[in-house]
Amino acid sequence: MASAMVWMPILEDGVFRFDASEPARAAAGPSLSFAEPWRREVVLLREGVDGDGPAVVPECEVVGDRGVQKVLIKLPSGTSFYGTGEASGPLERTGKRVFTWNTDAWGYGPGTTSLYQSHPWVLSVLPDGKALGVLADTTQRCEIDLRQESTIKYSASSAYPVITFGPFDTPAQVMTTLSYAIGTVPMPSKWSLGYHQCRFSYMSSERVLEVIRTFREKGIPCDVVWMDIDYMDGFRCFTFDSNRFPDPKSMVDDLRSIGCKSIWMLDPGIKKEKGYFAYESGSENDVWIKKADGSPFIGEVWPGDCVFPDFTSERIRTWWARLVRDFICNGVDGIWNDMNEPAMTTTTKTMPESNIHKGDVDIGGVQNHSYYHNVYGMLMARSTYEGMVMSSTAKRPFVLTRAGFIGSQRYAATWTGDNLSNWEHLHMSISMVLQLGLSGQPLSGPDIGGFAGNATPKLFARWMGFGALFPFSRGHSEAGTIYHEPWSFGEECEEVCRLALLRRYRLLPHIYTLFYVSHKKGTPVATPLFFADPQDLELRKVETSFLLGPLLVCASTLPDKGAHECAHKFPKGIWLPFDFEDSHPDLPVLYLRGGSILPVGLPIKHVGEASIEDNLSLLVALDENGKAEGVLFEDAGDGYGFTQGDYLLTYYVAEVHSSVVCVKILKTEGSWNRPKRNLNISILLGGGAMISSHGVDGEEVHFVMPSELELSTLVATSEIDLKKRLEMIRPIPDIDEPSRLEGAEVSRKLVELKSGDWFLKVVPWIGGRIISMTHLPSDSQWLHSRIEIHGYEEYSGTEYRSAGCTEEYKIVRPLEQLGEEESAFLEGDIGGGLVIQRQISILKGNPKILQIDSSIQARSVGPGSGGFSRLVCLRVHPTFTLLHPTEVVVAFTAINGSEQEISLEFEEVTLEGDLRPNGEWKLVDKCSGLSMINRFDQSQVNKCLLHWGTGDLKMELWSEERPVSKDTPLRICHQYEVTETCQIKTHS
Repeated sequence: MASAMVWMPILEDGVFRFDASEPARAAAGPSLSFAEPWRREVVLLREGVDGDGPAVVPECEVVGDRGVQKVLIKLPSGTSFYGTGEASGPLERTGKRVFTWNTDAWGYGPGTTSLYQSHPWVLSVLPDGKALGVLADTTQRCEIDLRQESTIKYSASSAYPVITFGPFDTPAQVMTTLSYAIGTVPMPSKWSLGYHQCRFSYMSSERVLEVIRTFREKGIPCDVVWMDIDYMDGFRCFTFDSNRFPDPKSMVDDLRSIGCKSIWMLDPGIKKEKGYFAYESGSENDVWIKKADGSPFIGEVWPGDCVFPDFTSERIRTWWARLVRDFICNGVDGIWNDMNEPAMTTTTKTMPESNIHKGDVDIGGVQNHSYYHNVYGMLMARSTYEGMVMSSTAKRPFVLTRAGFIGSQRYAATWTGDNLSNWEHLHMSISMVLQLGLSGQPLSGPDIGGFAGNATPKLFARWMGFGALFPFSRGHSEAGTIYHEPWSFGEECEEVCRLALLRRYRLLPHIYTLFYVSHKKGTPVATPLFFADPQDLELRKVETSFLLGPLLVCASTLPDKGAHECAHKFPKGIWLPFDFEDSHPDLPVLYLRGGSILPVGLPIKHVGEASIEDNLSLLVALDENGKAEGVLFEDAGDGYGFTQGDYLLTYYVAEVHSSVVCVKILKTEGSWNRPKRNLNISILLGGGAMISSHGVDGEEVHFVMPSELELSTLVATSEIDLKKRLEMIRPIPDIDEPSRLEGAEVSRKLVELKSGDWFLKVVPWIGGRIISMTHLPSDSQWLHSRIEIHGYEEYSGTEYRSAGCTEEYKIVRPLEQLGEEESAFLEGDIGGGLVIQRQISILKGNPKILQIDSSIQARSVGPGSGGFSRLVCLRVHPTFTLLHPTEVVVAFTAINGSEQEISLEFEEVTLEGDLRPNGEWKLVDKCSGLSMINRFDQSQVNKCLLHWGTGDLKMELWSEERPVSKDTPLRICHQYEVTETCQIKTHS
């Protein structure tokens, strides 16, 4: 029975800790999310009266032998949910479910419920615009269930506290308060905010230098190039291939001479090989994770058999940090931690949960892997970060991590993992970056252009258009795909990429300032549109626009429409469009909020100069009162002088008096000397029009606003000029990637199978849906659905409408005649190198039997996954039409021998373990006297589900959920037969 949790105030006003009970509070493990874990344990002392209690008190129930703690938080109707960290799918999480279990999710889809990172955190925006944050502070696998309207449900084993932040007046206040608990992002070096170029892999020093020199020759900005695992000697960490990278220090010097940094990958898997210094050192120092029997755990990754450092021990983190320190001496500028979920070549894609970690007492002590799995990547990133600090106190570390936990932003940036080169992932990338920002991680971005698969020119250009404005901007592609450098897709795409990246570099002063604010206050760098007006309900689902402070980026993720052709929703107030004379159909449209001053750089003289600004420009958007303000943070671009006051924070203001605009400095902070530079000021007038004036930075600048007639003329002229420029632009060729599947996509033609006792109609262009299944001898139609809903379908995940079976699902080779047997073979691409195959056969040897043999096959799972796909579950999903709903039961003998009869009153029933049918179950229509028998191989079926609707019944078969490889598909082969009803035994 659920009961109210016990609470205490912590941290600051409005923050409360809740536990299931006082004993549960004492039993909870230490916090790994809090920057200073002790703060979670200390009651906030307040002067005078105890103060207000929490506005919301969660309810909690502890169930089962494992002590699963289920927490329920009910909020006002109309509440919108966000956060949940690195999550695919829509921006608003209302109606979704997430499982925090770090997973190598190569080729994930919008319905994938576990990705590479775990953030058991929900940001709730209440109907009135106020916001409440909720953190389940557990490292264990945790279910976050937001499917019930305005309700948060957490479920995880063992005792854990729930921390609430707020309600506060705005979502930004919640994020600031969260950062007080989990820490803020370290101030990044300015070069790390430039554009990054990566591939799996650039195979030699010569190729690396060729790529960067091509960027320079083509005038396309790029500050960083990345080395994937092929730079190593046999994938051994901390080594270099003597043939392909014989002198890495010399290569790095050449890169730096043309203004480019380098980042190198380090994985956690250390090759188990005598004579290999990292393995020998680790074995001597007893650093490896152990199996339950005390011997080192060995798992297969890129180098073959590997052992894994136990980063839960400070001693072992120091051992790794020293290796990193020595590695940095080769000229390494940054480190990339990959495969650190930890991932390996097994069906579970990770190590056994029974493995043992040494675990320092202050983070939980000796525990099995299930306790530390979700923080393994964060602890590795922490150790890598500390190694970089050891190597130089004059440089800010840059670490990128794939796996992480809430709080990882203290040590590393992140990216959204192995995404796909398609329009769905392009669209999803905006929401994923925003969700990470709303979960405390502001420095993130996707693989621009998509990692797996071949981008098309239009897709790549569009992705670069807005990807160039993400907090972290990196292009990356997988081995075996076409090259994804900006010039790889033709001149038109190259020009869009050049314009997009030059735009980023002009905006770097603003982006760098936003990171300083984020570092100090914990606010996200990129935020959803509703941050501008949390009370506007229409803004809460906007997924193609985002804010960079007062800068609004309006993008398009539609292949056939540019951003300037789309209708965009705006927050209330004045929003003025502008560009840098770089407008293009495949670039986002930029707007500045009235009342804002946006500091930007002037066009860069050459590329690779993210830390250099000789000049400055201010874009001014006046509000209705003729005022505007803005801020600019400047320092050396690297190092820690800013922490000692060696920085310059300038607050600019503008105001109109009697048609004269005065722009000046209101105040400054810091001791860094203001550069001697020219200042260009542009007043935005609307319609893209502006007037400009020049001066010297630090002095007042005055100029006269145009009259109403002059203003009208300027705006009209600007709009005409923009229209002409857009009309003159040469469009990017709309070339689609050829399908990897054999055969051609079928036309929209119904497929009919008629043989023996059965007549079926199949809609191949919508998920291969069977919409009619008629038993001819009895003239009974068991499936009768509209084309767009119901019928017989399959899904590739555990949630309804999960990745794979959507309206865009492609089917090939619809009909084959196999001898005299009537058979249709359907195959659909479900992304991530996977296909669903289904063969529908009316058996030649027994025409009374309809057989459906379905499987999820790995067609081209990427090498980055170790040969295994994301987690998938084959879900057979027939919706049978019931002519007599109250007279229908489902009857079967369970595996445990019991006879079962389930009727309408049960609504939904899930059958697992020994309660599953023993190989068959019957849909019995007592009124018609017919039974439809569904036979299956119980070894292929992990659970069965029944759900009664209004006049229909779903009888689902689910496989186990696991990754698949080319050799380990998921399969469910089952049969249908209609017979006359026999007597049914009933048991209470």
